[in-house]
Amino acid sequence: MDKTIRTNGKAKPGFVRLNINGKYIDAREGQTILQAAQDSNIYIPSLCYLEGVHQFGGCRMCMVEVEGQKTLVASCMVKVKDGMTVKTNTAKVRQARKINCELLLSDHPQDCLSCERSGQCELQTLARTLGITSLRFQGEMSPGSRDISPAITRDTSKCIQCRRCVSVCNQVQGIGVLNAQNRGFSTVIGPALGQSISEVDCTNCGQCVAACPVNALSETNGIQKVWDAINDPYIRTVVQVAPAVRVAIGEEFGLPPGEAVTGKLATALKEMMFDDIFDTNFAADLTIMEEGSEFLERAGAALKSGKAVLPLITSCSPGWIKYLEHHYPDKIANLSSCKSPHMMMGAVIKSYYANKLGMDPKKIFVVSVMPCTAKKFEIDRPEMENDGLRNVDAVITTRELARMIREAGIDFENLQPSDFDQPLGISTGAADIFGVTGGVMEAALRTVYELVTGRELPLSELKAVPDSERTLTKRAEVTFENCLPSYAFMEGFTAKVAVTSGFQGAKALLDEIGRGAGDYHFIEVMGCPGGCVTGGGQPRTAVQNAWASRAQGLYNVDQAKKLRKSHTNPAVQKLYSEFLLEPLSQKSHELLHTAYTKRGVYNELLKKGAD
Repeated sequence: MDKTIRTNGKAKPGFVRLNINGKYIDAREGQTILQAAQDSNIYIPSLCYLEGVHQFGGCRMCMVEVEGQKTLVASCMVKVKDGMTVKTNTAKVRQARKINCELLLSDHPQDCLSCERSGQCELQTLARTLGITSLRFQGEMSPGSRDISPAITRDTSKCIQCRRCVSVCNQVQGIGVLNAQNRGFSTVIGPALGQSISEVDCTNCGQCVAACPVNALSETNGIQKVWDAINDPYIRTVVQVAPAVRVAIGEEFGLPPGEAVTGKLATALKEMMFDDIFDTNFAADLTIMEEGSEFLERAGAALKSGKAVLPLITSCSPGWIKYLEHHYPDKIANLSSCKSPHMMMGAVIKSYYANKLGMDPKKIFVVSVMPCTAKKFEIDRPEMENDGLRNVDAVITTRELARMIREAGIDFENLQPSDFDQPLGISTGAADIFGVTGGVMEAALRTVYELVTGRELPLSELKAVPDSERTLTKRAEVTFENCLPSYAFMEGFTAKVAVTSGFQGAKALLDEIGRGAGDYHFIEVMGCPGGCVTGGGQPRTAVQNAWASRAQGLYNVDQAKKLRKSHTNPAVQKLYSEFLLEPLSQKSHELLHTAYTKRGVYNELLKKGAD
């Protein structure tokens, strides 16, 4: 719809007509001036505002003149009215914005050249846009502090108090770890009582990192550790890439969200001199074989004896695992014992692949490229090792890999595509959709249904991408009929499944189960709203609904593949025939399965401390 109207007529029902910079536009009732301007491609700078998440008005960068108002107003806070006249670019407006930005810069560290966000810092970009070339003010610098956890690094000296992270942590994810502590100039955004992120019930999801406009919050840097391994002539450095990375990393190089750059990605990793380039998708197919078999085992036990721990809950998301350990420890037995795909891959590389090479696994260094900051925490969990060796040695995010590609001087956009290496580079379309909320469930049911009935599962009702809301919980039922003789016990069984993402969705679903309202057999939960496509390590973007484009990109990859069911992956079949023998075998349990830990709830610990 063209919202720009050249004459001052009457707006349609549900809209108001206002004048911005001499142009009459129609805006929806209830919109703010900033939203109306954005819809009509009229630029108003902003810093603390975050579409659909945070509306605070604290930075005052979006100030505009409104006819009849004595002072400038924050356009992100003032709603449009019929007949309103707005000016966004007067001398008074530009001067106010410039002064406000200069005041923010006056007590902000001037280390832009060495800052990881240089070139992608919203404050830096805004200062350039406003024409700030020198600093007229020098404020008292906050001494700040650095809080470094395995997943997330906080640098309070760079915090501009925009509170975007607070809204994401409290309102979107419902965790509540980050809040404003103290008052006035002493205000610090962080956990209560000066605690570290590592000491509280943070899930390491990284949504706060993705929301931060500056470098006050970042993923804990793993780049140098990876370069050191690549450059060590005595180490074989093996890299694996998660499905959601391939439809997002292109954004770092000017490509649109959702464009699959799998081949370019493989070529870039080869040019970076990794010794082996494998695909985490292989391990996603392997995960389905193990987790699908686990579901059949539990469902069979329930049908035969009535004794089984159901619903089975997927365990691919480390942020979700930690959330459950803190807040629903009584549901730990419901978790699948399967490690996440990249941890399975690490275990396979340091056993099966090392054996094929005739190589000491101690000399193999496994790097995971992940859309997720929580994966950095996951590899440090004490249970994620076999024979004294960590399954995965380093995790870098999609953003970190993009930085490394630039450091290596690689022209990513013009790379010729190539394939992942064998034998751990083959995957099916079922593995690609692991990066989307509902994808794990759909992939599992594709395999489980066919193993039980010998027929393909109709997929029309299981498409997992919500049309609008990323945290939408979806429910479905799958009935097993005309089962194969070996699965006769499943005849007529209707599996009730549910899918959700984000911790608000997880809480609602688990509370529903706790009330006895949801009689489910199989549940998938992803920690980030929308799944891995919106992971805390993915490219920051101003493109609205970029997550939906990334999600659709993964479904496009799935649909383009000849093999779309995990159990048809020939490399996985070979792994079982040569090494693991069968799903849930003793060998697979040793390498691919684990157990989880009951943790305290931070707020309860605080209360006990106060007592």
